[in-house]
Amino acid sequence: MIDEINVRDIALIRAASLAPSPRLTVLTGETGAGKTALVSACKLLMGARADSSVVREGAPDAEVAGRIFRNDDPADDIVVNRRVSADGRSRATLNGSMASVAELARTVGPLIELCGQHEYQALLKTSEHGRILDSWHDGAAEAGARYRAAFEAARQAQAALDEIQAQASASTAQLNEARFALQQIEAANPQPGEYDEVRDWLAKAEHAELLARNSHGAAEALSGDGGALDALNTAIALIDEASRADEGLAPYAQSLRETCFVVEDVARDMAGYCDDIEFDAASLAQAQERLGVLASLMHSFGPTMDEVFARWDEASRLVSAVDDADECVAAATAALQEAEEALARAADVYNEQRIQAAPAFAEAVGAVLSQLEMGGAALVCTVAPLPRAQWTRQGAASVVFEFKPGKSMQPRPLARIASGGEISRVMLAVKVVLGAKDGTETLIFDEVDAGVGGSAANALADVLARLAESHQVIAITHLAQVAVRADAHYVVSKTNGDEPRTELTLVEDDARVAEVARILSGSATEASLAHAREMLAPHA
Repeated sequence: MIDEINVRDIALIRAASLAPSPRLTVLTGETGAGKTALVSACKLLMGARADSSVVREGAPDAEVAGRIFRNDDPADDIVVNRRVSADGRSRATLNGSMASVAELARTVGPLIELCGQHEYQALLKTSEHGRILDSWHDGAAEAGARYRAAFEAARQAQAALDEIQAQASASTAQLNEARFALQQIEAANPQPGEYDEVRDWLAKAEHAELLARNSHGAAEALSGDGGALDALNTAIALIDEASRADEGLAPYAQSLRETCFVVEDVARDMAGYCDDIEFDAASLAQAQERLGVLASLMHSFGPTMDEVFARWDEASRLVSAVDDADECVAAATAALQEAEEALARAADVYNEQRIQAAPAFAEAVGAVLSQLEMGGAALVCTVAPLPRAQWTRQGAASVVFEFKPGKSMQPRPLARIASGGEISRVMLAVKVVLGAKDGTETLIFDEVDAGVGGSAANALADVLARLAESHQVIAITHLAQVAVRADAHYVVSKTNGDEPRTELTLVEDDARVAEVARILSGSATEASLAHAREMLAPHA
């Protein structure tokens, strides 16, 4: 749900704020007051393309900041900021971190639906119709999940067969190259980690004389006759004797004793290191030869041993695929046939569930359209199975919603409905039918009441209130019947002066009565005020 939106220097709106909103919020105001600026702000938060036209003339940039809460835990809130500079460049952040416009679309876009703004209506995209139907019908949703699992299994089986066939049909040059690589690498039979082990051993073996001489010399210098240990012990004895006259010297003797322990350890380790060095000319020659073999492999198939091993595996697979081509192709073909048969069964069940759901869904939407007094209008939902070549991950049938303006009229694609108010009310009906199953949390209706009046206005208000039981609904309206049903009512007004700004003000009590009266008659007369109080009373 949208918790707050702050807008600065965008179009005609400045320093406006929408406080935490209840389920049904309405925005009313005079024509031209800037009510749709909120919609423009939401577009930017949702990742819409932006240019310098959204920046107020003379302002350096336009900025929109929004906070969206998902539940009662503030840690799950989404804080998004979008800034558009006067030169058209855009910057955005999500929870304080830099974000791309695509990230805004992925993160914020699914949470808000702008109903009445065609570019944001999934209802107008035929690719979304199947998803909408599935989300309404549990059986179709479950069958869809099984179909998609079977579709992915068949896709993988086809890919496996394609790879085997490609390997089996490798050119003579490719096969000869693979056989040569396999012969060379298998002849050397390198082991994982062997190159590093041989290289490290050679580094020691080739300098065995130096290592033996120096380690032995170091051990003698430390612990031999007249070595460091003898000198340290002499110093300790002298300091001990002097400390009998001056106790302050005693710590120095102790420090030297601790140093003796370290020197003794190093001397012992050096002596042991020297004893372990074995100079074997035959072993040295053998290791040098082995290192040369491994280096040659890396030169031919590397440049690293990891790449040599990768080339070994690749050559083995290619040669095996050719040598055992018939058997491998037969096994992969059988696996693909089995996967296709499972997919066909899943597709039949999926199509059947959708075909059963379609008329019931259309009837449910039609009932809401009738409640909205849309003159016999209806939604037509058609499910048509597709040939196997046209199956996609979304399904094995086309699902299309069409709009029928009247009983005697032909259905038309929803995208061709001319009236923004008409398509908004169809969207409203679909959202009501979906209820809590709809994944979109916030719905913003603009033009939903265009051309509506009389009893139809009351019906529209009832439907919006019903929808607000499962969604956060924000409606820009000019109908008093809708305004009186709101949980929160904001008035949009524009200030006068050289730098006009649009402000959103929460109205309550007498101020709300006055605003409803203005909507009814254009001014707050005694009659309109009384009428406003009468309309508000049942919803107080």
